[in-house]
Amino acid sequence: MPPVSDPAASGNLRPILRSPSLLTREMLAGVLTALALIPEVISFSVIAGVDPQVSLIASVVLCLAMSVFGGRPAMVTAAAGSVALVIGPMVHQHGVGYILPAVILAGIIQILFGLCGMARLMRFIPPAVMTGFVNALGILIFFAQVPHFWSRQPLIVGLFVLTLLIVLWAPRVIKAIPAPLIAIVALTLYTATAGQQLPTVGDEGSMSGGLPGFTALTVPLNLTTCR
Repeated sequence: MPPVSDPAASGNLRPILRSPSLLTREMLAGVLTALALIPEVISFSVIAGVDPQVSLIASVVLCLAMSVFGGRPAMVTAAAGSVALVIGPMVHQHGVGYILPAVILAGIIQILFGLCGMARLMRFIPPAVMTGFVNALGILIFFAQVPHFWSRQPLIVGLFVLTLLIVLWAPRVIKAIPAPLIAIVALTLYTATAGQQLPTVGDEGSMSGGLPGFTALTVPLNLTTCR
C-alpha cells in the first residue's frame, strides 16, 4: 500500500483550503509557532543588546516575508541564538545602526554560497561537530543570561530555577502550548500580583506598544561599513 502524502508537506495550498480540518491544523500550528517565538525573541534581544520591541517586530517581518516569498514545507523560520551571540559584541562596539549592513552582507554571502553549491559540503561535517556546536551555543546563551539574574535579590534566583523546572516538566503534561510560553505567562502573573520590585524586560528598552515607524539608516552602506 503506497504511503499517503500529506498535502501540507507538498506546499500546495489548494488541498488545505478545501479541507477544514487541514486548514484548522495549519492555523493552529502557525499560532503556536508564533507564540513559541515570543520568549525566544525576547531572550535573544537581551543577548544581542537591542530593544525587545525591535526584535519582536523584526521576527514578524521575517516570518511574513519567508512565508510569502520563500521557505520550504515543514521548515520554520525564526530567530537564531547563534546570530544573537555574534551580533551582540558588534552592537556594543559600533551600535545598533550596523545591524542592517551586517545582515545585508551576510545575505549576500549566503546567496554566493548557494550559487557555488557550498551546501553540498555539509555532508562532510561529522555529526559530532554539529552536536558540539549546538551544545556550545546553549552554554554561551546560558552564560550570557547569568548577569541578568545575578543580583542581591534571592527571589530572582528562585524564579530562574522555577522557570527552568517549568520548561523541563511542562511538556510532559501539556503538549499543545509551548513550555517557555507557559513559564513566562505564569511567572509574569506571579510577579505582577506579588508586588515585588523586580527587573523586567521593559528595563531593557521601550515596550510602549504599537507599530514602530521607519527610521533612517544611521551608517552609510559602503565597503568601509561592511569591513
